[in-house]
Amino acid sequence: MYRHTPFALALATLAATASAPAPAAPQSPSAVPDLAEVAAFETSRLAVLVNRFASDFGALERKWRDMPHSAERREQIDEFLAGWAVALEGLEVAPDDLEGRVDHLLLASEIGYRRELLAREARMLTEAASLLPFARDILDLLAIRHFMKPVDGMEIAGSLAALAGAVEGAEEALRSGAGGEGQPTPTPITGLRALGILSSYRSALAAWYRHYAGYDPLFAWWAKKPYEEAYGALGSYLSTLRTQVVGWPEGGEEPVVGDPIGASGLAADLAREMIPYAPEELIAIANQELAWCEERMAEASAELGFGRDWRAALEHVKGLHADPGGQPEVVMRLAREALEFVEARELVTVPPLAKEVWRLEMLSAERQRVAPFFLGGEVIRVAFPTDEMTHDEKRMSMRGNNVHFSRATVHHELIPGHHLQGFMNERYNPHRRLFRTPFWTEGWALYWEMRLWELGFPTTPEDRVGMLFWRMHRAARIIFSLSFHLGRMTPDEAIALLVDQVGHEPANATAEVRRSFNGTYPPLYQAAYMLGGLQIRSLHEQLVVGGRMSEREFHDAILQGGTMPIEMVRARLLGEAPGRDFRASWRFYGDPM
Repeated sequence: MYRHTPFALALATLAATASAPAPAAPQSPSAVPDLAEVAAFETSRLAVLVNRFASDFGALERKWRDMPHSAERREQIDEFLAGWAVALEGLEVAPDDLEGRVDHLLLASEIGYRRELLAREARMLTEAASLLPFARDILDLLAIRHFMKPVDGMEIAGSLAALAGAVEGAEEALRSGAGGEGQPTPTPITGLRALGILSSYRSALAAWYRHYAGYDPLFAWWAKKPYEEAYGALGSYLSTLRTQVVGWPEGGEEPVVGDPIGASGLAADLAREMIPYAPEELIAIANQELAWCEERMAEASAELGFGRDWRAALEHVKGLHADPGGQPEVVMRLAREALEFVEARELVTVPPLAKEVWRLEMLSAERQRVAPFFLGGEVIRVAFPTDEMTHDEKRMSMRGNNVHFSRATVHHELIPGHHLQGFMNERYNPHRRLFRTPFWTEGWALYWEMRLWELGFPTTPEDRVGMLFWRMHRAARIIFSLSFHLGRMTPDEAIALLVDQVGHEPANATAEVRRSFNGTYPPLYQAAYMLGGLQIRSLHEQLVVGGRMSEREFHDAILQGGTMPIEMVRARLLGEAPGRDFRASWRFYGDPM
């Protein structure tokens, strides 16, 4: 009997392919753009200058990685920024050079804001200093390598032994509750801040030791044991700091603490984003948007047979999820529907290659503890249960990522949202990535949720409930993030707001607030989604509804201009070159109070 051995199969395949015609090439659109059009694209003459600043600043930042949070680092970087500010002030840009004027203003603003962040870092370090009385001892050791000083193994061993003793003494004082005279009682906020600072010091000290120990035999002979004692003492102190001050038990889940920047910090951040509203006005805007969403929710709820009880309708929609393992198929279908929708209506240009290069990955159970929903860009990272989760975690992940919630998140993360945005950022005015802002990045993706709603993308009441859930979520983000930084709301109250007023699953609400306050994102990031979206919608009403641009022209112009505060997008599209005395004044929502 003839056996299909691998060799026999290979021969049969070879014979078949020799006699068969060659397969036709895939019939996909060309990924090669119009080269003449690409070559003709005009960028700002200040692009070279912006790139030079970004490269020089990046080099300085890298130089000081081995001495994190040091005064020496802040002093040199601030001196660098001050020099650029003076030089930029003396640079002449023609009054009619729109793109040059925009870049000049944006770079000046960026330099000023980075100096403000250095000053803010210094203030925060001062507030945490009582928990790190030995910080200067660590930095003095790190400075030996940074400044390439001669190494004396015996002297360094003595310094390391002294450091170990200082850390052990500080831990004993922390355990006994004996602070320094006149020192305030440490709070979880200052404790979490000190935890982050000390973790970076400890990592830098480990890199410092490895730098010498491998090639200097006298260094290792003298310093090995004292280093191990100092490193161990720092680890023990971190553990005590974590459990006793932050309230984070060993092996337990990270508490939601946060680090509020206060009214002055919010004012500086809003000025950088060119938002001429006070935080209280922005909260009023959010409350108005939340009320609008609740009314639309009640209408959809009535269509589903739940009367005006939109929470009952929301519970119904949460149950309409894919089976375990079925979420990628849902994502593929929703991505295709969104792409076909925007292309059929000629809303925005989608390059052929952009349609083909995005990829899909599943989020791990660990990642979903801080990112319980989709993340996006060229890779859409999909949230859905994994086998590591508890039963309750699996149910909440499925309910929180149901088909109708996903109808908004997929196009938000892919096309016309973040993936298209990132694709265009790399190809048009890429120098402006220095001025990146969530009001442009997240505002654009949220704007499309609004625009597609207006154009009828949600086709059923279940779809409308799903899309409205996210609109309510973004309004609530403005309320809880600004209120937290003003000291008017705790993380627990923020979680309750998401559960009670938006309808989040408790675990998802906790993960969302943790993500907002754990230091990964800047303070205004969560507010930027809806506020940036409202800015772009207002600009759309002025230019597209007003008959000055088509949908495609408007959206392409935003993408090709590059990332920047939306008031500068407005200046570009209106052809109004900003002067040196520019002050943000565009009240895109009118008077909300």
